[in-house]
Amino acid sequence: MYKGRYIYQKLPPGQITKSTVIVLTSGLVGYTFLELLGGSENFYNKGAMPLVHRFIDGEKSHRWAVRAASWGLLPRWGWNRKEYPELHCVLFGRDIKNPVGLAAGFDKNGDAIESLAEVSGLGMVEIGSVTPIPQPGNNRPRVFRLLEDEGVINRYGFNSDGVGRVQQRVRTARDSWRSDWALLGVNLGKNKMSEDALHDYEIGINYFAPHCDYLVLNISSPNTPGLRSMQKKSDLEKLLLHAKKALDLHQLEKRPQMFLKIAPDLIESELKDIAQVVSNPKFGIDGLIISNTTISRPTSLRSENKDESGGLSGKPVGHLSTECIRTMYKLTEGKVVIIGCGGIASGQDAYDKIRAGASLVQLYTAIVFQGFPVIGKVKRELVQLLRRDGFANVSEAVGADHRSGGSKNP
Repeated sequence: MYKGRYIYQKLPPGQITKSTVIVLTSGLVGYTFLELLGGSENFYNKGAMPLVHRFIDGEKSHRWAVRAASWGLLPRWGWNRKEYPELHCVLFGRDIKNPVGLAAGFDKNGDAIESLAEVSGLGMVEIGSVTPIPQPGNNRPRVFRLLEDEGVINRYGFNSDGVGRVQQRVRTARDSWRSDWALLGVNLGKNKMSEDALHDYEIGINYFAPHCDYLVLNISSPNTPGLRSMQKKSDLEKLLLHAKKALDLHQLEKRPQMFLKIAPDLIESELKDIAQVVSNPKFGIDGLIISNTTISRPTSLRSENKDESGGLSGKPVGHLSTECIRTMYKLTEGKVVIIGCGGIASGQDAYDKIRAGASLVQLYTAIVFQGFPVIGKVKRELVQLLRRDGFANVSEAVGADHRSGGSKNP
């Protein structure tokens, strides 16, 4: 005992306190690291994400999340990595390990393609929107969290590194691609100052068609002036014919599917026009992504940021996008593949869109509020709902609400 006291007396002043702080800090860092990689939903929901919301603004946290994903700092075990036979599906002759994908807007420039495709547990990863020429997008601030409403308003305005730099990242990722990774999609946009939108989309097709599983023509972002007007029937027909011709010229053995991403704010006559166009094989559209962000503002919004201009995503757009899916499935008689997007933060949200007519679903804003473990949560809960209702596979549930009584069998 006497020797111990003697040793402590010889230590420099404050050494014991300093050592204690180092040990505790190291333990806390180690614990946090393990929880982050372990994908603890409780840790993210009650610890990590509230701290991010309090101390880091929306755009900076978005950049950090993409950087973390690019470094592979994604949940490495737990629910995210678990796959279920009920969720395996085949679409356009392609095997998809599960129908839960990442929507465009998160990894705009393809910085984290390989990690997202390999480690995240997603069935599909969509990057972009990518514009032909690099552009900075709109002025900051341009991202606003609506914490009370679990929504986000953004007015990024297609900030993009341009097709050249993004294509290099895509090609690098594809060089090491494995069959059990997620499908890769590239979302294409037009430059803000461009006067020839058709040419802009043609450039995107030429750069990415040989290197991805599907392409998306994004004509529904509210943050690029005049873009949404391309959803009008005459303009849409011109665009799709031009895009199909550009894609046909590549004569690819493995042709990427072509999707059209539409807004949730279209009126019934506009939806009917779009349904008529995309149902016609001559326009070369394989499917729809429903939907983009909304310019509407539900009266239920409580956040002080609710009046910011831009596109609203997350929980507030969920019902609107689901009803748009329901309408388009009915108008196309279920013959056009639909990817459901908007307000998916749980298995129930995904299930609602699948039953309304979506074959696949995408999320993004849910990651803002729940972190990456939301991917595993959605898959797990979706499987539970499928089993409860007697569906052996998710494909059996697609469009179930349109069948008599919403039963399992047509």
